[in-house]
Amino acid sequence: MQFFFEVLIAGLLSGVMYALVALGFVLIFKASGVFNFAQGAMVFFAALTTVGLKEEFGLSLWLAIPITMVVMVLLGIATERIVLRPLVNQHDITLFMATIGLTFFLEGLAQLIWGSNVRRLDLGIQDVPIEFVMDKTGMLISQFDVIAAIICAILVAALAILFNKTKVGRALRAVADDHQAALSVGIPLQHVWAIVWAVAGFVALVAGLLWGSRNGVQFALTFVALKALPVLILGGFTSVPGAIVGGLIIGASEKLAEVYIGPYVGGGIEGWFPYVLALVFLLVRPEGLFGEKIIRRI
Repeated sequence: MQFFFEVLIAGLLSGVMYALVALGFVLIFKASGVFNFAQGAMVFFAALTTVGLKEEFGLSLWLAIPITMVVMVLLGIATERIVLRPLVNQHDITLFMATIGLTFFLEGLAQLIWGSNVRRLDLGIQDVPIEFVMDKTGMLISQFDVIAAIICAILVAALAILFNKTKVGRALRAVADDHQAALSVGIPLQHVWAIVWAVAGFVALVAGLLWGSRNGVQFALTFVALKALPVLILGGFTSVPGAIVGGLIIGASEKLAEVYIGPYVGGGIEGWFPYVLALVFLLVRPEGLFGEKIIRRI
């Protein structure tokens, strides 16, 4: 039982990091209806830019991070203005294809500027086991996972407050419900989109730093976004709480499947089990746990 809880807690902590990546998708999709396929490339771009500034220009990490933050915010705003604004009122598939093109552009630009070698990113957080005592029973949990989960939880909570308790959040919800109605009452649609893309760039930076510190800054970071897809399917594409709950479910189920089912089916189950779970969930509740049911009148 002790080992089970160790695996479960490790999965939940990883799930918080998955939720952070999924949150970038949710913010953009909620405000503009665009599924931003480039979110993974933004994570990679942010992490590689931070390491590049540190290694190539000799900057300290705590100076490189704010500079990268500014770069990511400007990148988000530029994406909205240059790539998506000219495509307003176009079909959804057109916007989706635009984000695919943006993905390859960002991946190529990052490697053109900083190179394609695997880089090490040290945030000063040691990945060592710490003992957690519960009911006089000791469990070993990764210190890095705990700190990373706390950082992600704080950021997710801050964004939830921003979009639920502030004027910007009310404008975002109005835009998400009906673009034309929001414009008719004086809400600047394009400004709201720019803010959302800027926030998504900041989220990509935090996710890039945490995942880059754990796995190294390399091209494989772009595939982190793919892990967010099952999270979105479970939680719903328009729900911030859904991204959190979906991340926890995927993180926990992935670890448990790896430990308890993996020995019977072979290695690599952690790579495909979340997608099988998401597929099964689609058959039961396609709109997600927190997604709005789609009702079509004929």
